[in-house]
Amino acid sequence: MNILGISAFYHDSASVVLKNGKILAASQEERFTRKKQDSSFPLNSIKWSLAETGLFLNEFDAVVFYDKPLLKFERLLETYYINAPKGVKSFLSFAPVWIKEKLFLKSLIKKELSKLDKNLDWKKTKLLFSDHHLSHSASAFFPSPFEEAAILTIDGVGEWSTATIMHGQNNKIKELKVLNFPHSVGLLYSAFTYYLGFKVNSGEYKLMGFAPYGNSHARQTVEFENIIKQEIVKIKSDGSIFLNQDYFDYSTGLKMTNNQKWEKLFGFEKRLPESEIRQEHCNLAMAIQNVTEEIVLKMANEAKRVTNSKNLCLAGGVALNCVANGKLLKEKIFDNVWIQPAAGDAGGALGAAFAVHHIYFNKKRTVDESDKMKGSYLGPEFSVQESIKMLKRFKPVFEIFDNFDDLCEKTATLLSEGKVVGWHQGKMEWGPRALGNRSILGDARNSEMQKKLNLKIKYRESFRPFAPSVLSEDSENFFELHVDSPYMLLVADVIKNRRNDLPENYFNMQLKEKLYFQRSDIPAVTHLDFSSRIQTVHKKTNFKYWSLLNKFKQITGYGLLVNTSFNVRGEPIVCSPIDSYKCFMNTEMDYLVIENMLFKKENQPDFSNKNKWKQKFNLD
Repeated sequence: MNILGISAFYHDSASVVLKNGKILAASQEERFTRKKQDSSFPLNSIKWSLAETGLFLNEFDAVVFYDKPLLKFERLLETYYINAPKGVKSFLSFAPVWIKEKLFLKSLIKKELSKLDKNLDWKKTKLLFSDHHLSHSASAFFPSPFEEAAILTIDGVGEWSTATIMHGQNNKIKELKVLNFPHSVGLLYSAFTYYLGFKVNSGEYKLMGFAPYGNSHARQTVEFENIIKQEIVKIKSDGSIFLNQDYFDYSTGLKMTNNQKWEKLFGFEKRLPESEIRQEHCNLAMAIQNVTEEIVLKMANEAKRVTNSKNLCLAGGVALNCVANGKLLKEKIFDNVWIQPAAGDAGGALGAAFAVHHIYFNKKRTVDESDKMKGSYLGPEFSVQESIKMLKRFKPVFEIFDNFDDLCEKTATLLSEGKVVGWHQGKMEWGPRALGNRSILGDARNSEMQKKLNLKIKYRESFRPFAPSVLSEDSENFFELHVDSPYMLLVADVIKNRRNDLPENYFNMQLKEKLYFQRSDIPAVTHLDFSSRIQTVHKKTNFKYWSLLNKFKQITGYGLLVNTSFNVRGEPIVCSPIDSYKCFMNTEMDYLVIENMLFKKENQPDFSNKNKWKQKFNLD
């Protein structure tokens, strides 16, 4: 039973291959095209998947798309009809695209796949379409380690649904409660992302990251939260919400918010991208983060009530809000929580494939003790020989280590000396997080590391926090986290070592930074609220990365490192050795490791574009 799952044409297009219910390959199109959040048909991803698995398209029992475009088109038409004549300009911009590409999606999919196999027999291979939130639910439940579970999906919008509560048992999923458009937690959070000057569908991470810069004791923060709940969103006891559409423009307009009304409501204009971040921006970010957490917790309580399950599975874009996930874990509403590592639309390709396998074809489901995600290491990998061949045109200088343990010792020593290392190993990760195979690494004890990584390596805002990768067996020595977090989707508090709590009357952002750097043993991964977004690294799922962390522990006594994705601002995470080498040379990384090869920056030949990012962002 071979199934190809596809997501495309909105953002984060991807493909997945299942064989007898096992994931053989999963990747996002952006990693191949180098276009961040590429929404085009994932032809490159599929092409790689076929080469990786050795399968031909005519060997697939089904090709499944992750949502139902006709239902989505119905929602758009009905929304414009209800609001007419408002939204004419928006309608005229969207209608031609839908008619040309998305309304005739069957033909388009067949046309694209014919580029890979002109003789594909569609009488033998079924072309199917899964409901958007069923795809999310299936991506969360079927790979999970649970026989049965409550399933909570929360995102912007699918066809009509914006959030669902479902119940998974064996190989079936039952829908229990639905929240429909235009009332959406995801769109609510994205609206604040937009108003605070970040890009929708990617800037939500930034909003979550600088929310702790808000002052929880300030009157303004409390007032912002009250205004949001009184004027913008009504929150019911079951977590369902009602959004006051007078304040939004996403239904029929070309932007997220009615800016004039928001300015009057909050007392300041929409922040322009790249402009100064003021305290009022931070306070508003904290307010909407608090409101979002309240909604998620109420939805989780309702999921518990209607399913009476001890297990919860999460998916949808809002499930990537790891701060909310951490609060959910702390509340202990459920005994066990499992979150799909590719919780956004890319993961819909996986869920659609699982839904077809278990529900459409009624195939029996087996449960793995951990989960079926294989650590999320499901993408392309490159041997030393392939890497050398690919990099030959750059004439790189490198040292090959015959013994991987020696490479780990050398790399760990460099990291302990304050060096920044690009780490490229094995299979590329599936999902938005770098989990130790396409990562940039640094010493978490170094108080200068966060700013160095942000300004000289990633070329992004200085407030952006970094996550720690920690040996799973050592995580409770550093963090107040008593469960595994292999996919970097949980935030927990840093254990108090040689620091005291911050004074309650602090307000200044720079003062907060100065104080917290002085009061944490691992300042590079300690955010302003003394929390961290944690990845626990397990010997069984990633022996090489575990070995590096273990060697670093032997040298320093600390079994953890800063781990950030191997990319620069505006680019996808690297995939190939060429991507890694280019990123290495275009930044101020000190060393690069690709498999058993070690590259030292100062030994490399001139690289014509090495100042490109510094010039683009006007950084010293």
